[in-house]
Amino acid sequence: MRADLLDATFAALADPTRRAILARLAAGEATVTELAAPFAMSQPAVSKHLRVLERAGLVSRGRDGQRRPCRLEAGPLREATAWLAGYRGYWAESYQRLDALLDDLQPTDRRAGDPAGTGRDDTPDATR
Repeated sequence: MRADLLDATFAALADPTRRAILARLAAGEATVTELAAPFAMSQPAVSKHLRVLERAGLVSRGRDGQRRPCRLEAGPLREATAWLAGYRGYWAESYQRLDALLDDLQPTDRRAGDPAGTGRDDTPDATR
C-alpha cells in the first residue's frame, strides 16, 4: 500500500465520528440524511466527514435516481490490517517475554501451589 493512502486511512480512522459512520455503512448503504440522524451535527458537517472518508478510499457515493447512497469500500481497511499484521509477531514476542519475567518474579511459594503466599500448600491432598 502506498504510504500516502495508508496515512489517509489512519487519519480518517482517527476520528470517532468517522469510525461510527463506517460502522453504520458496514450494515449497508445509507444516505447522508440517514448517516447524520444519530449525530448531534448538521448534514454539512457529516458531509465533511464523508469527504475525508472518500479521500481515503473508505467510502464511495452512488446514484440511485434522486437518492445518493454512500457505501463502505473495505479495500483500504484490508490493507491497513495487513500493515498492522506485520507487527503482530513483535507484540506476541513482547508478551511472551513479559510473561516469562512475571513468572520469574513470582515468590517460590506461589509457584509451588500457594497462590496467597501464606507458606502453606492448599492443593488438594487425597490422603487428608
